[in-house]
Formats: sequence, C-alpha cells, structure tokens
Amino acid sequence: MLGPVILAASRSDRMRRLVSAAPVTKPVVDRFIPGETVDQIVPIVQELTDQGLELTMDVVGEDITTPAQAEAARDAYLELVDRLKPLDLGTRAEMSVKLSMFGQALDGGHELALKNVRPVVEAAAEIGTTVTLDAEDHTTLDSMFAIHDELRKDFPQTGCVIQSYLFRTEEDARRLAAAGSRVRLVKGAYKEPAEVAYQQKHEIDKAYVRILRTLMEGEGYPMIGSHDPRLISIAQELARTAGRKLDEYEFQMLYGIRGDEHLRLAAEGHRMRVYTAYGTDWYGYFMRRLAEKPANLRFFARSMVSKG
Repeated sequence: MLGPVILAASRSDRMRRLVSAAPVTKPVVDRFIPGETVDQIVPIVQELTDQGLELTMDVVGEDITTPAQAEAARDAYLELVDRLKPLDLGTRAEMSVKLSMFGQALDGGHELALKNVRPVVEAAAEIGTTVTLDAEDHTTLDSMFAIHDELRKDFPQTGCVIQSYLFRTEEDARRLAAAGSRVRLVKGAYKEPAEVAYQQKHEIDKAYVRILRTLMEGEGYPMIGSHDPRLISIAQELARTAGRKLDEYEFQMLYGIRGDEHLRLAAEGHRMRVYTAYGTDWYGYFMRRLAEKPANLRFFARSMVSKG
C-alpha cells in the first residue's frame, strides 16, 4: 500500500525539498490549498459562503520547534479571526487547529498548547464562531482531549476530532456523544501501528459506521468528515433513524475534493462545511491528502507526467 510510504515521506526533509522544488507541485497544491496568506483566503471564504457552503479554516503548519513559532501560529489565527469579523458569518466560518502547531510537542507542551490556543478560542467566541481541535497521531490524543475538556468549561461549543481507525475511538465516542458536544468523525490520516489501529480499509469503514451510529444516537452534534459516497449515504440513513433534523448534524469535506458533491448536499438542505487550509507550510498537509486517497495520488502523478 502506498499510503504508509507517503505518510513516511511527509516527515522527510529530503522529500520535502524534492517535492517543493518540483515545478509541477504548486499548481497541484493549489487544488487543495487555495492561498498562502489571509488576504488570498478571504475571497475564497466569501465565494464559498455565497454558494451556501460553510467553512472550517486551517492555517497549515505542524513542525513547530520553538515557543516563538508556536506564538506565531497563535497570532496567525488571531489575524484570521480579525479578518473574519467584518464578514459577520458567525458559525458559517469556524476554525480548525492542530495543537502541535501551538507547541504541544515541546517541553511543557501541554500547558504551552493550552496557553496558546485559549486566546484563539476566546477571539472566535467574540465573533460568534468556534474552534475544533484536530486529531493527530495517537500519542497526542490524551493531551488533546484534556485541553478540549478544559476549554469546554468556558467555551462549551469547542469541538474535537476522532478517528475511526484507532481502537480507542469507540470508547471516546461514547464519552463525547453528550449534550452540547461537537464531534467530527474522520477515518484517520497518520501512520499508526497495528497495536493501536486497524490497518485494513474494510475494518476502518466498519468502525466508522459503528462510531457514527453512537454519535447520531447521542445528544451531541455529529460532523461527518468523509468523501466516501457509501458512508455519506449511510450517515443520512443513520440520521433519519435517529430522528435528526437537517440542522442537527453536518457533512465536512476537504477543499478541492468532490466540489460538486459539496454543492449537491448544500442544495438538498444539508449543512455542508468545507475544510479549507491555507499558508506557506503546506507540505505535511499536502502529503497526507495524497496518502488518504489513491485518486489524489493519481491526480498528482498525472500532473507530473503532463507538465514535467
């Protein structure tokens, strides 16, 4: 399987230099990451919301090695909040954050990440929106969930992400499926060992359905992070069975993937949120998009052949 190889490459400095230097890379990256600056991304926000879509915004960057870089990441999100304020979109434009970007992996990282992310959550609340904490590899999750619990004391709308390929997630879902919670369910996009995660697609998919049923039958707000037509159909059926109205759950998909489906779901009355990333440190994000779906890799390979 190529996925694990690509995920390993996402951590390779040599591969980063090679891919970044390739002349065909930028046009392909632009499919998934529509801008490098907040000035470039604001028109994208306006375009998508004018089409009836909602967004969750991600300032890309994870390889933080100093507290100063973590503070810079915080400031980038605060700038984003400042630019979203006059648009008056409320929860139609929220934010997603990776705690690694806020210093989670540094010495004293748990406390540092909480210190840096709290001002972003506060600023988001002030303009009527919220923040979702993205899940990363399994070694970071206890810290992420603890920070999530702490933030929800003052900002109960703070969301989090769970990953169906991890064995622990069914138990996490039962705990999180409570009134007021916001939980995005994804399959998972990190290279995880067999001791903690399912390795086969069919096992991951079956776990996804079991976990989604738990979320739909719970009292929280499920966010279905998937491009898989079969899982989208199953999600709609689970929602109907659970008696949920169209505004009591939402679909989430990545910018640049299945754009027609984004619009179709929105036209049917579903809440459809587009995960929209921007920034200069795009390499890790881009490589995981290739690893997640063979079609993404084929798209990149065709571009290299046709433009190389």
